[in-house]
Amino acid sequence: MIHAFKSRIADSIILPVVLLSGILSMQSAFADGTIHVDVDYARVLKFDRPVSKVIVGNADIADAAVADSRTIILTGKSFGTTNLVILDEKGEALVDERVLVSLETHNTLQLYRQTERQVLSCTPNCEPLEAGE
Repeated sequence: MIHAFKSRIADSIILPVVLLSGILSMQSAFADGTIHVDVDYARVLKFDRPVSKVIVGNADIADAAVADSRTIILTGKSFGTTNLVILDEKGEALVDERVLVSLETHNTLQLYRQTERQVLSCTPNCEPLEAGE
């Protein structure tokens, strides 16, 4: 009986922790008011209300695709900063945030020769990476 009681207590603690970690991971996507995405990577944004409109300030930097009425896929296309506005059916902003698209740093190498910079993608061999292409 004591074992069953301990199991119920553990279950009642684990579920809120799992739910809280899901909420915190979504908040980390919007940490400091900026959504961070790496070039050529996607981020899934889920909402509790249906999305009506998705607006990306500069489509050369990031792209947003509607997966379903409550899910948006945000993809980094080129280095830079833009903004993302997502409206619900009433025209109210669900998201109005800055989007920072940057290079995945742990698989890249940057070479500097005087004023020139070359970025190499090292996955697994280092090859030149052309931004924006």
